[in-house]
Amino acid sequence: MRPLPGRMTHAYEGELVVFMVGMRINRWWRVADWWPAFAAMPGMMRELASDPESGMIGYRFFGFPRTPSVIQYWTSLDKLYGYASDPQARHRPAWTAFNRRARVAGDAVGIWHETFPARAAESVYVNMPPTGLGAATALQPVGPRGETARARLEAARRSGV
Repeated sequence: MRPLPGRMTHAYEGELVVFMVGMRINRWWRVADWWPAFAAMPGMMRELASDPESGMIGYRFFGFPRTPSVIQYWTSLDKLYGYASDPQARHRPAWTAFNRRARVAGDAVGIWHETFPARAAESVYVNMPPTGLGAATALQPVGPRGETARARLEAARRSGV
C-alpha cells in the first residue's frame, strides 16, 4: 500500500474497544501443542471481517515469530463478548479445544489478551499508508483544530471517540 502524503488522523465517532490477543510459543519443538492455537486465529479474523454486523471494524497481526498477536478494533464490548461466547462462531470451539490441550501440554504455549474500552482516541499518521485505527476506520487530514495530539484527543473526548 502506498503512503498517503501529509498529516492524517482517524475519522470515527461512537463506542470503540481495542482488543489485543496473542500467544507465546514457549517450546518450539512441541508443534502439536501450539500449532492449533496459531492456526485458529486467521480463520477467526476472516469470519469477523466478512460479517459487518460482527462489530469488529479492523485488525492487524504483529509479534511474529515467537509471540504472534493481533490488535482488533470493535464497535462495542457487547459485540466483542458476544462473539467470544457464541457457540456457532469459530472462537468458542477453538477456546474449548485450547483449554483441553493446555491441561496436558503444560507450558508449551501461553496465551494472553487485553481489552481497552476507549473513551477517546488520538492518532496521527504522517506520510503513512492506512495503519492501525486509521486503517480500521477512515482517514481525514489533520485540520487546523487538530494540529497537536492534545487538541485531537480533546476533540475526541468531546465527540465520544
